[in-house]
Amino acid sequence: MKSVRQVVAAVCAIVLMSLAARLGAQQSQQNPPTPPSAQQPEQKSPEKQAKIILPVTEVLIPVTVKDGRGRLVPDLDRTDFRVLEDNIEQRVTYFRAEATPLSIIILLDNDLKQKDGEQVKKSIDAIVAGLSPTDEAFICRFDQQFHEGKGFTTDQDKLLVELKRLRLDTQSDAPSQSGPFNDTPKINGQTSVTGGPAISGSTKAIGSQVTKALDDAVFNAAELLRDRGTNRDRRRIVFLISDGRNGAKYNTNSYDTTVRQLLRNSVTVYSIAVGSAFFDRKFSRLVDYAHATGGEVFFAAKQRAFEELYSRVTEEARHQYLLAYMPVGTNRAEEYHAIEVRVKREGLNVIARQGYYTNGVAR
Repeated sequence: MKSVRQVVAAVCAIVLMSLAARLGAQQSQQNPPTPPSAQQPEQKSPEKQAKIILPVTEVLIPVTVKDGRGRLVPDLDRTDFRVLEDNIEQRVTYFRAEATPLSIIILLDNDLKQKDGEQVKKSIDAIVAGLSPTDEAFICRFDQQFHEGKGFTTDQDKLLVELKRLRLDTQSDAPSQSGPFNDTPKINGQTSVTGGPAISGSTKAIGSQVTKALDDAVFNAAELLRDRGTNRDRRRIVFLISDGRNGAKYNTNSYDTTVRQLLRNSVTVYSIAVGSAFFDRKFSRLVDYAHATGGEVFFAAKQRAFEELYSRVTEEARHQYLLAYMPVGTNRAEEYHAIEVRVKREGLNVIARQGYYTNGVAR
């Protein structure tokens, strides 16, 4: 039998448990739990809100070198180059001078003046002549919108057919502009003044205001090139043929945002400025994109000049030097780093991109 002391202890324990349960229930009723929808969002500490900077272990730089007459210089080696990042000299750890296949976006301005458009239309077939069997190309157009073609192809016959069909059959979305790929609707070969198919508005003339979205077009081209190999096995370039006119407020992406995307995707812009761009002084965008990414801008006023420049651009892009280094001595907390490439031989012109962003450059 249990002693009196054991019985009393058991009774006391039961009483205490009962009192604790009642107190817990009362407290729960006074302070009900906050439902999920009413909970306050977690306050992030400054450390959680800080921008994440990914480390860069290697920086790859395609470099073009020309003499005073504009000819490519093919006989340099690793010891001829010096590379500075943020004004601090770096050691070149990789060097290559062999020809490299190209991944190209042929980006055609779809809203040019009639004379300029006709010259481009007659010349674009010559783009194919500058391509090698290992190059791949993707034809795109732009006005107020970005128009993708049929995708990348290495088949030059297919590319030529697409260029011809684009030139002859494709109509711009612009309702009444005279662009290189914008013709009045036709029925049975005759111009349709009334009763023709309606064309949705894409590029619109508002007084003398430009509505072309050049920045968006270059941004989208950079995105299409993002996963086309790496700088070690392929050059990614945008072949921009335009008068350079740009309606800033009609772009979703700013110039700065687009340059970031170009550099992060290791894309080089080569610009062909059409005739009136030179006389109107409206091609600064073409110059800026080319210089920021290590490309060049060329001016063409005649059909033959266009055809010669197409081959020149692809030849230069294919025969760049490729340098690489592992950045040391610079502030790795910074997102952007300036680059300067020099050669020891005097009288040469060095063309390379002006910098890189730490997120996504070493590819």
